[in-house]
Amino acid sequence: MEKAIKIAFTGPECSGKTTLSRWLANKINGVYCEEYAREYLKRKPDYNQSDLIEIAKGQINSWKKISHQQNLVADTELFVLEIWSNWKYRSCDLFILEEAGKQDFDIYFLCKPDIPWEFDPLRESPEHREELFEIYKTTLLKNKHDYIILEGDMEMRKYLIKKALELKGVVF
Repeated sequence: MEKAIKIAFTGPECSGKTTLSRWLANKINGVYCEEYAREYLKRKPDYNQSDLIEIAKGQINSWKKISHQQNLVADTELFVLEIWSNWKYRSCDLFILEEAGKQDFDIYFLCKPDIPWEFDPLRESPEHREELFEIYKTTLLKNKHDYIILEGDMEMRKYLIKKALELKGVVF
């Protein structure tokens, strides 16, 4: 049996993470793991910094439910919470920092916000997407994670994903 691969999509709001992660999970017969924050924030839209810890715990628990023999395609990862906490509150809880540092995805796809903004009541920062994108790049580099920048239209992004994963032996 081939080794399962763990793939994470990351990047600023409204940069294609959900669309691409769902597409990829379907293409490689993987398990799609949605962004836990969306479910949490539907129940508690007026969140505070301490809620980010609960969101992190929920996300980690979602990943743990997936068998190690299955390909995992994560719609998000914990650097999202680290970056958002630092951006919105100017600090980040040690729990999130430690757990983000322990992530072990095989590849990160960093989605560039060069696609049109779409309104969503859970999105908060349409005017800062480029600035946040640069923070994502810095964070991934600082943590020594392999990543591929996804940019252009959706077809170009899918092409970039396929090429990157074919190099890792993933069959489409």
